[in-house]
Amino acid sequence: MVRLPGTSPVSSAASAIDAIVIGTSAGGVEALSVLLPALPATLRAAVFIVMHLPRERPSLLAEIFRAKCACPVSEAQDKEPVLPGSVYFAPPDYHLLIDKGPHLALSTDELVNYSRPAIDVLFESAADIYRERLLGIILTGANQDGAAGLKAVHRLGGTALVQRPDSAQASLMPQSAIAQCPTAHVLSLEQMADLLRTLEDGNALDLSHATN
Repeated sequence: MVRLPGTSPVSSAASAIDAIVIGTSAGGVEALSVLLPALPATLRAAVFIVMHLPRERPSLLAEIFRAKCACPVSEAQDKEPVLPGSVYFAPPDYHLLIDKGPHLALSTDELVNYSRPAIDVLFESAADIYRERLLGIILTGANQDGAAGLKAVHRLGGTALVQRPDSAQASLMPQSAIAQCPTAHVLSLEQMADLLRTLEDGNALDLSHATN
């Protein structure tokens, strides 16, 4: 079993998941290229992703990952209804939030952690909507965005995963997430991908697959 000192071991219990939130920055394309192709075509959970991007240029993330994924992939649109089994990327220079419905919401409110979109904004809003049926994942990145958001996911009953800092291209983001959410499961990208594949038979996340 892989974990860092101070983190909790992975439970063997299966948790029902209706939504997945993922946050990343530096090195994120490479990390997402491991995780997103692992999502099964039968996935029922919606997936929301914030990756820090230059705010002045269009994003190609949806185009890049559309060809890699079995699930529909798009850039989030304001007031769009959330469709189960779909992957949504936050657009550049907009915060992505989840509203009741659930619906997507885009905001040009102030930068959070020097970022817009900010991971914390997505995670905290999704935690309010999905609570114990939310899976939060923090990947490689070079700032502390996402740490408070992952803590909110855990506080409201969701499941928290963090990429092993020693496997991340930029370790500050996962290290900060572990510091604020020490009970998060700390896994390699390959272990996370194995977990996501367990969603193939429905929306139950089987954490026993996170063991060696």
